[in-house]
Amino acid sequence: MIKLRLSLICMLLSSFVYAQTFSPKDAGSKVSFVIKNFGMKTNGTLTGLKGNILFDPNALNTSLFNVSVNSKTIDTDNSSRDNHLRKEEYFSVEKYPVITFVSTKITKSTLEGRFYVFGNLTIKGVTKAIEFGFSASPTTSGYNFKGGFEINRRDFGVGSSSVSLSDNLKVTLDIVAMKE
Repeated sequence: MIKLRLSLICMLLSSFVYAQTFSPKDAGSKVSFVIKNFGMKTNGTLTGLKGNILFDPNALNTSLFNVSVNSKTIDTDNSSRDNHLRKEEYFSVEKYPVITFVSTKITKSTLEGRFYVFGNLTIKGVTKAIEFGFSASPTTSGYNFKGGFEINRRDFGVGSSSVSLSDNLKVTLDIVAMKE
C-alpha cells in the first residue's frame, strides 16, 4: 500500500516537472517573411504548420519546439512568382517539401514573458543553427508564441544565382499552440 501511494505521488509530481505538450495550429497562426526584390520589399507567407511543442516556462530544460511548414504553400500574392519560387533553384519543393525548426535549448530573458530559443533550421536539406527571442502568452487552451529572426537565403542554397533578391530576409512568427 505504501509503494502504491509513493508511486502515485511520484507520478503526480513528475507531471509538474515536465513541459506540457501543445500542437501548433495552422488556423490562427502566421509564418511570414519579407525580402527585398529589385530593391522593393516583397512579403510572403507559409502555411501547413505541424509539429510538437513541449513548453513550460518554469521547466525550460524539458521544453522543446519541433515544428515545420509546408514549402509548397509559399504565397507572395503573385502566383507566377510563387511557382518560380517552388522550382529547384529556390525551394525545390518536390524534393524538400518541408522547412523545419528543432530547438536545442530555451532560456528565459530578463523581460517578463520573454525567452530565447536556440535550434536548427532546415531549408532545402541544409541545416543551420539559429537563435532568436520570443514571447509566450498563455491562452485559455495553450500559448501564443511570437518571435522573429533574420537569415541569409544563400546559406540555405535558396536562389543562389539571383542578383535581384537581397541576401537577407526577416521571418516573423505568430504561432497559436493548443494543448493536446
